[in-house]
Amino acid sequence: MILTKIAKKFTKNTAGVTAIEYAIVGVAVAALVATVFGNTGTLKTAFDDAFGKISTSVKG
Repeated sequence: MILTKIAKKFTKNTAGVTAIEYAIVGVAVAALVATVFGNTGTLKTAFDDAFGKISTSVKG
């Protein structure tokens, strides 16, 4: 009986689940930011290519 009450109470408690979901989303966002803005990220590559083309066309 006591274990059943504890199990029911545990499954109804959703406060911990929300914290875990936020942690998972936070890790995903951090990975995305690291990928985009990192040393070999796609944004850096795009900027390097664009500025390289501008530099080449300015030099003639």
